[in-house]
Amino acid sequence: MTDLLRHLGLLLAGLGPTCVVFLGAVVLAALVALVLGAALTTRWWWLRWPAAAIVEFVRGTSAIVQLFWVFFALPVLGVHIPALPAAMVVLGVNTGAYGAEIVRGALQAVDPGQREAATALSMSPFTIWWRIILPQAVARMLPPFGNLAVELLKNTALVSLVGLTDLMFQGQILRDATLDDSVLLLVLGLYGVLAMLVVAGMHQLERRSARWRSSA
Repeated sequence: MTDLLRHLGLLLAGLGPTCVVFLGAVVLAALVALVLGAALTTRWWWLRWPAAAIVEFVRGTSAIVQLFWVFFALPVLGVHIPALPAAMVVLGVNTGAYGAEIVRGALQAVDPGQREAATALSMSPFTIWWRIILPQAVARMLPPFGNLAVELLKNTALVSLVGLTDLMFQGQILRDATLDDSVLLLVLGLYGVLAMLVVAGMHQLERRSARWRSSA
């Protein structure tokens, strides 16, 4: 029991980088998903086609390959990005590409009659999108976004492969030093606790957005 508590104390040192990567990546993912998802619904092909190409390319390649390319290949081209921002950018863009389809579906699910009614009231296209379409779409986005957020949290373990001292990296170092496999149980438990916190946070957001849901 004493060993487990000591191991837990050492593992907690890796929680900081894990949480920083997750929070930075989840904010970036939301922005990327919103921009690409909105572009996928536009009637302007010069926005829609590039957005679709980006989404398909990012979703069609592995997150770990993207991380290795940014961290190891870009320096060959003279672009050096530290491990922490590289991890946030790669995981954020990767998750955002999946989220773009959620945004697209949510925007298209809003009753078109509401847009027509707002247009008849002489509201500007931006006001219609910002005040009417987006709030209702956000309420539809949140449940699947919760799943993406948990997936993103799990993917933060990949950053240990580029030397970032996150929770997984601390666990690997500690296990190698002690030859104690129970360390992995602690790592598993800590990721589980973090996932439950993320799910609880998303449920709170869903309840707050319930008033935006249309009767449909």
